[in-house]
Amino acid sequence: MGAFDIFKISASGMKAQRKRMDIVASNLANVQTTSTEEGGAYRKKDVVFKAVDVSDDKTFSGTLSKKVEGVEVEDVKESDKPFQMVYNPSHPDANSEGYVTFPNVNLMEEMTDMTAAARAYEANVNVLNTTKDMFLKTLELIK
Repeated sequence: MGAFDIFKISASGMKAQRKRMDIVASNLANVQTTSTEEGGAYRKKDVVFKAVDVSDDKTFSGTLSKKVEGVEVEDVKESDKPFQMVYNPSHPDANSEGYVTFPNVNLMEEMTDMTAAARAYEANVNVLNTTKDMFLKTLELIK
């Protein structure tokens, strides 16, 4: 692994966590959305990550000898959790029995997911800063 691969790995992690936070923010913003353009209540979205090769050496021998993996968002999937049914006959989106279909978004799960994404992002920032500091110290030793 090359010295600059650390930057690529951390950057890929930061990019993936930023997307995760965007999706969580969307879920939180729509926690009460009972009617969407597609019809029905808002459906929670989840991010799916996958490992990707971020090394510069894309030759066959380079792939065999060293594989440097980062992360990226593979897909954003809608959750298959059931919707919440709340009895509120005065709501404009209530069905004939008086129940309103609310999104399948759990506020506590989303806040926990946002905290985890923020911590993962922060960890990648710390890796970048530590690596930068090591490079600077190495340059000072060379002087």
